Amino acid sequence: MTTQTTQTTQTTTTTETTDPADSTGPTRTVLITGTSSGIGLATAVTAARAGWHVIATMRDTAKADALLAAADRAGATVDVRALDVTDPASVEACLSGLDRLDALVNNAGAGHVGTLEQEDVQDVRAVMEVNFFGVLHVTRAALPLLRASRGRVLTVTSVGGVIGQPFNEAYCAAKFAVEGFMESLAPVAATVGVSVGVVEPGAVASEFVANVGLAHDAEQQAGPYAPALSAYLARTRDAFANAQTPQDVATRIVEWLTATRPAFRLLTSDAARAFAATKLKDLDGSAVQTLTGGWVAP
Repeated sequence: MTTQTTQTTQTTTTTETTDPADSTGPTRTVLITGTSSGIGLATAVTAARAGWHVIATMRDTAKADALLAAADRAGATVDVRALDVTDPASVEACLSGLDRLDALVNNAGAGHVGTLEQEDVQDVRAVMEVNFFGVLHVTRAALPLLRASRGRVLTVTSVGGVIGQPFNEAYCAAKFAVEGFMESLAPVAATVGVSVGVVEPGAVASEFVANVGLAHDAEQQAGPYAPALSAYLARTRDAFANAQTPQDVATRIVEWLTATRPAFRLLTSDAARAFAATKLKDLDGSAVQTLTGGWVAP
């Protein structure tokens, strides 16, 4: 099969699944955001191989080469379109051109490392725009189509949307917001036939970590927080040495899209489940504070 690029302006699931390209109807369409690398790229290719018509979106389609090459190697076809999740006009242009949509995977996001005293509040707002309001813009625009198809919305959050993590204040705030929003939306959307869920990976070996915007001399510039930041970065490097692969996460996402009764929360590894469980059974917050406090102890 060949790939094509169209530029426009515009915790557990059941194992029983349905075929997105069965003989009873048209091939199902999924729109995935943030597909230039990592989880988004792997999910786009995996979904295409599974029979979905994949609309693979990214802010800059000039960065589509890696996705297109991966799709070619897999014998899959993906439809690449421009979409900036922080720009409502871009979202509207992309979604308004669709006749059918069966699933949305909100994957686009940006990491961020920093602490409040040393940051401009505008930096925090920028993190919220990408990781929270971007999800809202796309989901809102997609819902009429998803109501028509009785489709699904799956948003990639993080275990950082369950447990606040040192030096990830803005990022975790955005992911907490996404989790709360989607958990609240899910029962409402269900009344009109739309399934809503979140996927919470732990450490994933992708370009995401390299793109958190941390200066090379950040430890030297951290002032009184330098010992804590050094300890945190050392612990993080160790964690990502044994990270889950994007393909592992993508496989779970595509399984969720066709599961008979998809769960709201999808944790993608044993490590992620164990970590999130610390919070979910921590009624007074002491267990989490003990855990994450150890990450920044000099």
